[in-house]
Amino acid sequence: MARFVLVHGAFGGSWCWERLIGPLEAAGHTVETLDLPGGGEDRSPVAEVTLGRCVARVVEALERRPEPAVLVGVSMGGVVITQAASNAPERVASLIFVCAFMPANGQSLLDLTRLPEGRDDQIQANIVVAGDPPVATMSDEAATAAVLDRCTPEDTAFALSRRRPQPVAPFATPVDVDEAVLAAIPRSYVVTTGDRSLPPALQRRMIREHQCSRVVELDAGHAPYLSAPAELAAALIELAGETPAAPPSA
Repeated sequence: MARFVLVHGAFGGSWCWERLIGPLEAAGHTVETLDLPGGGEDRSPVAEVTLGRCVARVVEALERRPEPAVLVGVSMGGVVITQAASNAPERVASLIFVCAFMPANGQSLLDLTRLPEGRDDQIQANIVVAGDPPVATMSDEAATAAVLDRCTPEDTAFALSRRRPQPVAPFATPVDVDEAVLAAIPRSYVVTTGDRSLPPALQRRMIREHQCSRVVELDAGHAPYLSAPAELAAALIELAGETPAAPPSA
């Protein structure tokens, strides 16, 4: 059985994964979630919310138990798990990106959003950045349209009451990863075909540019952990149990 460590994205927290825990544990897996700095219940000062501190938080979680984990990231969490896997590869059995940013060495999340395939990104079109250090916010209306559009009214209210402003530093910081190390870790991707935040075209470009051994597509928006938790749990179980070894680097 797999050990899952689940990493949330921007504006989120460990609460994002609440509806995945039951199905994964019922299948015999263990599940660990965490709040990244500045997310969920974490109250780190904005100046301390950096990509490096987010990565350190994930590595700390990985080190709490001896067995390597299936490391799952959604949205911005994909950047965090990429760097964490490069930093602590012995702690990672495989990587699963759920409608997540998947950077190459030297790329930041913002670099990826500026690719032609990212032009319909409704998060970047609607966030408001202010302050020093800068913090991004989204109105409830924009978040509902861009992220929660496939959710029920009850799920939308649940998410809106928990979303937090997002310090911008993790968006803008390029990853510094060892591509050879990452190539040795199996990685898979869950594409959300109705995504208005991370356009499917950009998701598929990242898949083409990296060594993804398995790809699953869900008819879902950018919050499948709320709108399609059973389907997402099934996808994670499938990918954790059947992901083959990554092909050798060219």
